[in-house]
Amino acid sequence: MDLQIALLLGQDGIVNGAIYALMALALVLVFSVTRVIFIPQGELVAFGALSMAALGTGKVPGTLWLLLVLAVAVLLLELWRARCGAVVEWRATLAWTVVLPLLACAVVLLWRPASLWGQSLATLLVVAPLGPLLYRLAYRPLARASVLILLIVSVALHGVLVGLGLLFFGAEGSRTPAFSETRFDWGGVTVAGQSLVVVGVAVLLVVLMFVFFERSIVGKALRAVAMNRVGARLMGIPADLSGDLSFALAALIGAVGGLLVAPLTTVYYDTGFLIGLKGFVAAIVGGLASYPVALAGALIVGQLEAFSSFWASAFKEVLVFTLIIPVLWWRSLRSRHVEDEE
Repeated sequence: MDLQIALLLGQDGIVNGAIYALMALALVLVFSVTRVIFIPQGELVAFGALSMAALGTGKVPGTLWLLLVLAVAVLLLELWRARCGAVVEWRATLAWTVVLPLLACAVVLLWRPASLWGQSLATLLVVAPLGPLLYRLAYRPLARASVLILLIVSVALHGVLVGLGLLFFGAEGSRTPAFSETRFDWGGVTVAGQSLVVVGVAVLLVVLMFVFFERSIVGKALRAVAMNRVGARLMGIPADLSGDLSFALAALIGAVGGLLVAPLTTVYYDTGFLIGLKGFVAAIVGGLASYPVALAGALIVGQLEAFSSFWASAFKEVLVFTLIIPVLWWRSLRSRHVEDEE
């Protein structure tokens, strides 16, 4: 290995690490607010990439029909809850089940965007609402369950979404055009414009999330729920709406991740699972609680994957996932067992 090869591998590691950083950010956000280890986060990445590819070929993505089915199911569920005497936040419910699905249908079926940016917007409108709808159907009825039960639900939901991905998009992989075709030569190392787009968008999302949590009232409310769910509830912060918002942000991040990944590699219906697992490794490095440490862990995972692909390509996945063992061992030595507050 010479310096040029090391720089190329380092570049690949930074690009991959940026994608894993987005996955880790979404996983930490969802877990800290709802105690859900959202394994299907990777499926949202695949849905974003494959929906974008379907729109690029003039087809209507199957995820649009999934959105409509979930919206109707959630709306019927909320009507049943209201009839049983439960308090329903109708403004949020109508936003997730009526406004956003209709807007997605209008963009995909009526506008039929032909430009890359228009198709990206349509993809975000289709995939992002899936997060809160899945939360309301699969997780909110079990909000008081243990973390283990919620994990089992996540595994089951992952299997369902993978099967739906195969049904919607088939077994063939897809790629999308790059957002930037330019190339730069820096010190003898060729840097693709798409790689800069990936890193730039990832950094922008991280900065926006930081500003959102530090400056906005809604972001501070989510932080309060993450720190102490019972205390936040006593202060009047609605935990259910916090779950909606955390899943919506996670789905939006997943959709953006899919848009960024699709021009770099061929995406299949089950590709997102591996991406999500590597993001989960980065989130574990951060203890599923610390955003900065999780982002640093994502860069470590990206660099480890890139350099292990050169030294031991047959074992690169093994080496990446082995990273979780010393991290868990170290954290088990430094942490105390705390009973679940609920």
